[in-house]
Amino acid sequence: MRLFFKTILIFLILYLFSMAFFYFFQERLIFQNEKLAPDYKFSFEQKFEEINLQTADNNTINALLFKADNPKGVLLYFHGNRGSLVRWGEISSYFTRFDLDIFVMDYRSYGKSTGEFNENQMYNDAQICYNYLKEKYPENSISIYGRSLGCTFAVRTAVNNNPKQLILEAPFYNLTDAVRYHYPLLPFKFLLKYKFNTNEYIARIPCKTTIFHGTKDDVVPFSSGKKLFNSSNLSQTSLIKIEEGTHHNLFEFSKYQNKLLVLFKND
Repeated sequence: MRLFFKTILIFLILYLFSMAFFYFFQERLIFQNEKLAPDYKFSFEQKFEEINLQTADNNTINALLFKADNPKGVLLYFHGNRGSLVRWGEISSYFTRFDLDIFVMDYRSYGKSTGEFNENQMYNDAQICYNYLKEKYPENSISIYGRSLGCTFAVRTAVNNNPKQLILEAPFYNLTDAVRYHYPLLPFKFLLKYKFNTNEYIARIPCKTTIFHGTKDDVVPFSSGKKLFNSSNLSQTSLIKIEEGTHHNLFEFSKYQNKLLVLFKND
């Protein structure tokens, strides 16, 4: 009996330690950012322009605008939770092949962007980027693309504006749902400082929406994206299920590539 209570006590101590660790270090788990020096020089094969936008709380959002030769519109790209524009600039520039300019920002505290992580401020930062594009492009030529964590900013921006279309790659239902997949025993409603409740806004999107998700995604499970799809306005939302697709390789599948051709053919 003494061994039983000792085992329970050790379990409780480890459980409480796990809760404390997650609470105090959750930013490092959620936002796996890469910092860049203010004088860092970007280098890419594609033509691009570096842009710095000022926020209301006196911070700077650093972004890149990749230029297509004969652009028919622009794609506002919200990247995933890891790295910086050094990585995401290369990835997002893939879309210039569709005759689109590509605008991709680094979230605050990523890359050369400044400021502390703050959910509401990050939504505001996304809107600042959209406002910048509206000054340079007709709004009906602006498409929004979100990947993983970036889907929550893409959805919120789409809800508050009138873009041509919204594209989501590997979205999660909300942050609680996404994190519970990896840490099922922790009480996240109590621990999480961030909500990213994409599910509460997905049905209010005013434009056609396309969701891509791989069935072998072990970062954001397909079930989370499917649940988000079921919460959307189904009359204008499509779910493209990529069999055997993971969190990182959807661009390799012809089903993904062919659908993008259809989505952008009239841009």
